[in-house]
Amino acid sequence: MSFVIAAPEALDSAATDLVVLGSTLGAATAAAAAQTTGIVAAAHDEVSAAIAALFSAHGQAYQAASAQAAAFHTRFIRARSRHPQQETTCRRVR
Repeated sequence: MSFVIAAPEALDSAATDLVVLGSTLGAATAAAAAQTTGIVAAAHDEVSAAIAALFSAHGQAYQAASAQAAAFHTRFIRARSRHPQQETTCRRVR
């Protein structure tokens, strides 16, 4: 059985970096939401409407994936902050 032991100071620093990263990504995702989910067709023809709908669907899928990632990020940060001085060990899975 193999174990990995990490220094709490390094984990604290990484957790702080992750909080900043999460805030930055959240702000960028929120700023891009309107422009990526509500794309207007370039012209009044079927092809333009289909392309706009396709890109809007991709934008909505990104927003959904981003929301899931943000929820995971929040849970991860909370879990780390609950046990800041706990020695962290991980068992290698075969």
